[in-house]
Amino acid sequence: MNIKWHIVLCALAFPAAFWGTAPASAQSPFDGTWKMNPSQAKLSPKPNVFYLAQGWYHCESCSPAFAVKADGTDQPVTGQAYDTLSVTEQSADTLTFVGKKGGKLMFEQTRTVSKDGKMLTVKVKTHYPDSDQIVEGESTAKFVGAKPLGVHAVSGTWQLVKIQESANGETMTLKLNGDELTMSEPTGVGYTAKLDGTSAPLKGSFNYDSVSVKKLDANSIEETESRGGQAIVVVKWTVKGHTLTEEGTNKLTDRTNTYTWTKQ
Repeated sequence: MNIKWHIVLCALAFPAAFWGTAPASAQSPFDGTWKMNPSQAKLSPKPNVFYLAQGWYHCESCSPAFAVKADGTDQPVTGQAYDTLSVTEQSADTLTFVGKKGGKLMFEQTRTVSKDGKMLTVKVKTHYPDSDQIVEGESTAKFVGAKPLGVHAVSGTWQLVKIQESANGETMTLKLNGDELTMSEPTGVGYTAKLDGTSAPLKGSFNYDSVSVKKLDANSIEETESRGGQAIVVVKWTVKGHTLTEEGTNKLTDRTNTYTWTKQ
């Protein structure tokens, strides 16, 4: 469930489940604890576009796009997983962001541009509503396109090229029990859902509040993660031996990322 990397670059803005019916006594190929391999991630080439100018931060590639005052105070935002965002200009090459939902801390983020302006490093701490665990991540993006004038150095068009996270953000456990799939993460994110595509509550997440899963074939399932009744991310999982491939598409931004997980 790693669509969180969209949140990172789209707050910038820069971030799953399982299978069909089997006999209760048989083990599903999805059962077990899985660890993501970030070095094998295939990230969407579609760039993220944002800029800070005249005291305002603009996220052009967010869906919907928005602008907030960059004065370090919580500014209201609509249409995103977070409902307030504070933006602070720390220096000529660094911006910091704090996103909240319902007054609760959702993420803290720092974006720093290299001296030559060609690379952007994003460090993020992701918080969860029902857990004291914090997932720490770092991503790198390269500058593409023309450099805008009269804006903060972090501004521009950036293509995500590399991601990494702490272990608690790269691990999930899956269990098939009859016609139900259970997913859990160390962060407290999890659910139990029928494999017939009906909606079920997704707990422990700021980003999504419901999920549905359905069997595609013996080794593939489709998962849809929703917020407020709107489908946000559609994920296809395919398992082969000890390898699980996750292909996730954000329906709002039209970005598709592919991740590889290994059974532990």
